[in-house]
Amino acid sequence: MTAPTAVLIDCDTGIDDSLALFYAVASADAEIVAVTCCTGNVEADQVAANTLAILELAGRTDIEVAVGRKVPLVRPVEVTPETHGPQGLGYATLPPPHRPLSERHAADVIVAHARSRPGELTLVTLGPMTNLAVALEREPELPNLLRRLVFMGGAFRVPGNTTPTTEWNIHCDPEAAKIVVDAFASAPVLPLGLGLDVTEKAKVLPDHVVRLARRAGSRPDDSIALSAGEHPLVATRSVAGNPIVRCIADSLRFYMEFHARYDGFYGAFIHDPLALAAALDPSLVTTQAVHVDVDTAHGPADGQTIADWRHLTGKAANVEVAVDADAEEFLRRFIERVGGLAERRSPGLADTHPDVAL
Repeated sequence: MTAPTAVLIDCDTGIDDSLALFYAVASADAEIVAVTCCTGNVEADQVAANTLAILELAGRTDIEVAVGRKVPLVRPVEVTPETHGPQGLGYATLPPPHRPLSERHAADVIVAHARSRPGELTLVTLGPMTNLAVALEREPELPNLLRRLVFMGGAFRVPGNTTPTTEWNIHCDPEAAKIVVDAFASAPVLPLGLGLDVTEKAKVLPDHVVRLARRAGSRPDDSIALSAGEHPLVATRSVAGNPIVRCIADSLRFYMEFHARYDGFYGAFIHDPLALAAALDPSLVTTQAVHVDVDTAHGPADGQTIADWRHLTGKAANVEVAVDADAEEFLRRFIERVGGLAERRSPGLADTHPDVAL
């Protein structure tokens, strides 16, 4: 049996980050060594509280959670409550976490784990790359110490979702993103970048939530909303009896309402879980190695991830950009794994049998 992938997750826990954390915990092929937090979807302190609460709900209070730099390298802080809600988890409400944060800075956590396990650790960034940029300042050899960097960020052949050219994670701290892609040009294995080109293929619809609830054995499940004669999940808060399913349904309902207003469909793009899944199994995506630069000029293309598809600059490739994804297989795994986790975490059933990766 193949050994689990050792992953360190750096995130800005909003709705889709929380789903990625559930996916990681639910995956037997993932060894989560730590989770680090930065400002992005919400401010860093709220990110940390959300992260601790999600991991507690998932039964993993053993995982170190650390906060790093709370502001971008150069820019002012921007957050997006209209997308993720005031606290970052949509309509979901969770009890305050019962354990404290790590006393270590996120950048020190990243560096320490990379040094202690050279060539073994996959770093997955699901938000702005601020913490990684700080970690690179403290340990310039980081690209050679990691097994691989996988990041969710950018819009390579598609429009942005924050400006006409720019995706949110890069928009929040483009200087950090530029430092990272430049530094990792020397990595033995090129970073894997998942931009909107592929993450918007991971589209969750209300039926997926119902399927997840049924996989978890939740009674009742969220199909009761279908009887309202409207979009499922619109008319009510989640009625799921399972606490993980209820958290997911209530957070996704907010996300779905956002996409209904701005993107014309009642559903949600779950960017971050796809990136996490690809870090565990790169066969989920098709990639092309290209040179990527990040615009930091404060003009109309500020924050754009510029991919040299025609090799016009003559510069060597520095990112494996995902150009396609098997979204159907990813969503099947998401429902099976997270639904299985939710079933095991049901009251009276927690931790009674092991995770199974599919």
